[in-house]
Amino acid sequence: MSRILLADDSPHAQRMGERLLRDEGHEVITLVNGDQVFARLGDIDPDFLILDANLPIRDGYEIARFVKNSTFYRHAAVFLTGSLADPVDDARVRETGADGRLQKPFEAKALNAVLNPLVPVVAERRELRPAGPPPPPPGEEPKFSAGPVEPKVETPAEPKPTPVALAQDEKIRAAVTLALDAAMPKIVDEVTRQVLRALKSK
Repeated sequence: MSRILLADDSPHAQRMGERLLRDEGHEVITLVNGDQVFARLGDIDPDFLILDANLPIRDGYEIARFVKNSTFYRHAAVFLTGSLADPVDDARVRETGADGRLQKPFEAKALNAVLNPLVPVVAERRELRPAGPPPPPPGEEPKFSAGPVEPKVETPAEPKPTPVALAQDEKIRAAVTLALDAAMPKIVDEVTRQVLRALKSK
């Protein structure tokens, strides 16, 4: 049905969102930080962006603002996501021009109720998009100067990590990811218990 870019640094949220969306027939591309989103935005060219508001490096608010202010991308519907422990700032959502927010953990009924009515709207907006290449990400716009060009000073390149170091980094990352995945259900249960206890005590 639609191409959806889902950006979240939580493996649990990624898997849950990806499964629910693919079950509805959508194509889903998952990314983990704001730099990745800006680097891939042109080749993914999504119909929907579902962005963790507090993404690392460049947050969801910055991405939403860029998309909604771009004549090339503004056809896409943008939703910012947050949880009870890491909430979305509604005032900033409105300021970016995003289409709304979604609560984590994701639920199929809530996702479908928000996305499905917008599928034909987004398709119609895409048809009206002006021709031309996608714009460069913020910070990569071409710079023009009327003055003389300064000679480029070559700086020594930083040594690249060896394959052994890269492999070690990947092993550590994989181990951390597995540990987080295993702990996530317990963390969610504990946070839920704490929230319910706080609500009952009021």
